[in-house]
Amino acid sequence: MKPATSELVFTHTPASVVGALLFVLVVVVLAFIAWRRSGWRTSIGILECLRILVAVGIAITLNQPEWRETFKPESKPVIAVLHDVSGSMETRDILNSKDPAAEARTRLETAAPLTDPTLWQPLAERMDTVIESFSSKEDPAPEATDLHAALMNLLEQHPRLAAVVLATDGDWNTGEAPSLAATRLRMKGVPVFAVPIGADSRLPDVEIASFDVPTFAVAGKPLRIPFSIDSSLPRDEVIGVTMTSSTGEEIRQEFTLPAMGRLQDAIVWRPGAPGKVHLTLEVPKTGTERNTDNNKIGADLDIRQEQLRVLVIESYPRWEYRYLRNALERDPGVEVNTLLFQPDLGKPGVGRGYLATFPKDEELTKFDVIFLGDVGVEKGQLTLEQCASIAKLVRDQASGLVFLPGLRGYSASLLQTPLAELLPVVWDEAQPRGWGTAAPGRLALTDAGTNSLLTKLEDTGEASAKVWSTLPGFQWYAPALRAKAGTEVLATHATETNQFGRIPLIVTRTYGAGKILYMGSDGAWRWRRGVEDKYHYRFWGQVARWMAYQRNMAQGEKMRLFFAPDRPRTGGTLTLNANVISLTGEPLREGAVIAEIVSATGKPSSVRLLPAGAEAWGLFTGVFTPNEPGDYKVRLTCAEAGTALETIVSVQGTRKEKRGQPARPEVLREIAQLTRGQFIESTDPATLLAAVSALPPQEMTERRLQLWAHPAWAGILIALLAAFWIGRKAAGVF
Repeated sequence: MKPATSELVFTHTPASVVGALLFVLVVVVLAFIAWRRSGWRTSIGILECLRILVAVGIAITLNQPEWRETFKPESKPVIAVLHDVSGSMETRDILNSKDPAAEARTRLETAAPLTDPTLWQPLAERMDTVIESFSSKEDPAPEATDLHAALMNLLEQHPRLAAVVLATDGDWNTGEAPSLAATRLRMKGVPVFAVPIGADSRLPDVEIASFDVPTFAVAGKPLRIPFSIDSSLPRDEVIGVTMTSSTGEEIRQEFTLPAMGRLQDAIVWRPGAPGKVHLTLEVPKTGTERNTDNNKIGADLDIRQEQLRVLVIESYPRWEYRYLRNALERDPGVEVNTLLFQPDLGKPGVGRGYLATFPKDEELTKFDVIFLGDVGVEKGQLTLEQCASIAKLVRDQASGLVFLPGLRGYSASLLQTPLAELLPVVWDEAQPRGWGTAAPGRLALTDAGTNSLLTKLEDTGEASAKVWSTLPGFQWYAPALRAKAGTEVLATHATETNQFGRIPLIVTRTYGAGKILYMGSDGAWRWRRGVEDKYHYRFWGQVARWMAYQRNMAQGEKMRLFFAPDRPRTGGTLTLNANVISLTGEPLREGAVIAEIVSATGKPSSVRLLPAGAEAWGLFTGVFTPNEPGDYKVRLTCAEAGTALETIVSVQGTRKEKRGQPARPEVLREIAQLTRGQFIESTDPATLLAAVSALPPQEMTERRLQLWAHPAWAGILIALLAAFWIGRKAAGVF
């Protein structure tokens, strides 16, 4: 490229010029005197001229000479128009100032005129215009916003970038902070004209935030489906929430939606025939709501005909045991086995479904729930090894365990066994046989119990609470002092207290992969009075299914797969747990368990499940992070088991991009300030064009060669000095 101009320039000051002239003058005077003293010898005259030449070179160096060349650019500067196309730009919150009642426009629609190439035609003679969209590098790309990457890409792709027009709502949720890219733009001298798109306050809106449909449900058994709805309405509103299934069933309930708050509740539904159904939750347009795009959500549900295996262990046939066993045996979805020790008789109970001895490990793993009655480590009852097997079954095999202590107090001896860690309450060892009362005691539900499916005895929460308040009472309760940390108390004694508060009577907790329930009274059999089996059967049926839910997500002949959370979401960690039985029928301790996973879009991946620990009882575990919503096909294989298991895991989409949320103009204001650009609140194309047109013309490219600091210049001066001193020696001057 040929330079437009070339010139030699000195960077000097008056002081440097005067100093240089005085220095040269002094050297000239001294040189003249030296030459005269030598008798005007020719060799000395030449040496003194050389001395003067070195002094002139030094004087020139003091004034910093530079060779400057200016070049006219061969290409025009670039103006980049960067517009956001992420999901949050679908928000409808742009009102028409002339007609506020009209339907609001989306942010994408508002930004569209700014990306019209004809708008930037007036700048064509001075600048080249590049129009680019951005969102993120994730899959799918519009479900995230990476402002930092979008700005940095412009710097890399356009060396002659003069300015950036940034049209976005300012919502970024992935990548580095946009301020880092703004700092780089500032260093390059590239200003940003930031145009905020979207309202900085949320318009009146109702949004279904969650619809937590479980992985599967049991045909004919009530299912509680939690949901939450967010509101930005200025006042409380009564809304009708409708849930419909793909089979045509419809449930409609009314709720009060709090102003500027969140409604969290649940719909109770009784699934019909087995099969896959799609459930849809919908809320109609409410009050002054402006956006109905987020008033509907759906999820899939697998309805199954379950057959649970339950083991009831008891010491003697008390009333609680008799009615519990009868309730479970009459449940068509439950297969019951019973181990009745009868230590007073010296022989176990016999009959249909009775076991003569405690099951071996390989048989014990087949049970989904164990009801442990008034039994302990006593003669003719459980052993320490059997207690350890029950603990492993709950921890590693995701089985449920129900503690049902009785007035004989055998359960107190379990405190010296591995089951002590599983007991969800602190036992009063000074009163091992519990407390009896002449007047019947009553259960009082806690807030957690009121909302729990375990204690829902009627279809609505209000009706269920009324039933609990009228249930027949009990005249004995276990000696529990308080619930342990990490447990959930569903019911307490209505009147009895101790130094820790109300006596806990129904308590739940998790242990390892399994669930535990503690029932501290033995009066549930009295609930039949006047209503027969209605509430008694419903309660124990719900308990059995709740405790076996995790375990029965997917199972085959020798393998079982369960995962947490049971309704996974994109971006979250999905823990895969597998119970594997070896070819010999025992829980597998070592082996290669592989989960082959195919996403809804066909992307394959695999996870190796590792033994949960040295003491793991056939439990293998691993983690997987789903990155897209939909149904994932999971195929579990294990050579040591000689079989495979296939199932479907439904993943709900958790959007990083929040529709309906306010824009973030503060982000754009910071970018404009850092880059010395402009924050333009108006989305009028003419206003924006005028601001960009006011940019000064870009200066010509300049190249400088600093002669005074160049190695060649220093070499010349050194060479002259060397010649001077050599000449003096040759002339005999010392």
